[in-house]
Amino acid sequence: MPAGRVSLQPGSRHPIRAMIVEGTDALHAAALDAFGRIGAQAVAEATTAQGALDELDDADPEIVLLDLTKPNSRGLTTLPLLLTRKPAVAVIVVVNADEAGADTALRCLSLGAADYIERPVGGIEGGDADKLPEEFSAALARKISAVAGQRRRRARSPAARRPVISDRTPRCILIGASTGGPEALATVLQRLGCDVVNRVPIVVIQHMPPAFTAALAENLATVSGCPAHELAEGEVIRPGIIHIAPGGRHLRLGLLGHTVVARLDDGPPVNFCRPSADILFKDAAAVFGPAVLAIVLTGMGRDGLSGARALAAAGASIIVQDEETSTVWGMPGSVARAGLASAVVPLAEIATVVRGLLSESLAG
Repeated sequence: MPAGRVSLQPGSRHPIRAMIVEGTDALHAAALDAFGRIGAQAVAEATTAQGALDELDDADPEIVLLDLTKPNSRGLTTLPLLLTRKPAVAVIVVVNADEAGADTALRCLSLGAADYIERPVGGIEGGDADKLPEEFSAALARKISAVAGQRRRRARSPAARRPVISDRTPRCILIGASTGGPEALATVLQRLGCDVVNRVPIVVIQHMPPAFTAALAENLATVSGCPAHELAEGEVIRPGIIHIAPGGRHLRLGLLGHTVVARLDDGPPVNFCRPSADILFKDAAAVFGPAVLAIVLTGMGRDGLSGARALAAAGASIIVQDEETSTVWGMPGSVARAGLASAVVPLAEIATVVRGLLSESLAG
């Protein structure tokens, strides 16, 4: 793979430096396409863990693209070695878009990967047909740009200041997340504890494809020690369960008498997302009014901003993860910059703030 410089990234004097590890020919071609879209620079490639470690110091990449889609890939062994040698590097893993790939992605995120991208199932290997769809290259370009951009901003920016949150006691907790979300969700839910889950309905939007959200629910149940599962059509939104929106479908909230139920929607993506936090937040504003606590965690893009406006207008409270602890400060940053956040909080402190809001009801 050529390591020559492409063009400068728009708005930056220095191109993003990227390295590919254990990549197939198809991934090499897609990665070069992605690099060209954002003016990134391919600085090295490696076919083994030792080769990757040997390249790290001289190549000095900001991003490592680690391919885990090949049979008998040793990428799960390679990942912690890379991060031990160079903790500041951001590793994006490539996984297959199936249940096994979902499990692999979650394991990699728990080991410190910055993000993952799904390789479409059914690709053809070999010869001129050895290509990945253009949509894959475009998505990869967005992820590389977002992750690298966040790392650069974090290096030169102080942590966000935190305004005071209201003391309104919520009757429903909504959480929206995207890039970096699985690990952020695990941190928040583990620290919240089952006493919170048993008192207040918790509904989670995590941008993931359909095959991945069931694995996410299983992982969150294991980490938190509380029941968690994908929502089904018509299911009652109730305490005692961490409700996960299914990948590939919008989650809406409806009333059946005085009972709040899930409504799954196959409508078009909103903000390129399905499920969309905007749709859930707007429905929650209409159903719960001011008795909602929304939490916007790390994520690329602006999904949740429009919904946050509706929540704020209804008098609801909105906590956003701060920039310093976010993998990408897109979703939470858009809400904070719009002046809609009740509090901007480091990831490790979010559960403490929530428990403080619920302290009176938890003591009852």
